[in-house]
Amino acid sequence: MLIYMIRHGQTDWNAEGRMQGQKDIGLNDIGRQQASQNGRKLAKILGDSAGDFDFVSSPLGRTRDTMERVRTAMGLAPAGYRTDERLKELSFGDWEGSTLPELALISPERVEERARQKWGFIPPGDDAESYEILSWRIGAWLTSVERQTVCVSHGGVIRSCFRLIGNISEDEACEMNIPQDQILKIDRDQKLIGWL
Repeated sequence: MLIYMIRHGQTDWNAEGRMQGQKDIGLNDIGRQQASQNGRKLAKILGDSAGDFDFVSSPLGRTRDTMERVRTAMGLAPAGYRTDERLKELSFGDWEGSTLPELALISPERVEERARQKWGFIPPGDDAESYEILSWRIGAWLTSVERQTVCVSHGGVIRSCFRLIGNISEDEACEMNIPQDQILKIDRDQKLIGWL
């Protein structure tokens, strides 16, 4: 079962190092270019088989915009995809919109706690999640995939895929750089995962 996964293009908050989580921040010019570039690359990879794939996105605006640009660059109808709530980014709760240096000034003990156990750390806020909680959502989504899929989602979601399929350590998964200008190829059944 092949899944091609793309992280949404860059936003201004990405560039500033702000925790986006589930805030609906739009793509910037670089992000729009990255999305179109990934679409052209995916068109070469899939060729005539693109119609055999399910296209699914996180429902947040930056992922939907990325998906529509990917599909346009592939010569497909921009709106020909569906969304899945499980593919939303990790919620950073009350920390969304802040940078770690800003948080270290007002809550240094919580920032230190996060640094010690990032995978299991839950930020303050009613809807906040840890990477562990996120991985439950993503595990359920991965299990539900029934056909070859192109997915546009988020950095935390992709980190969860590396943990669940690539079987890398929690610490390594948390610290991985997740590029916005590459495509991740996942063979769910063979437990293979890597960048294209």
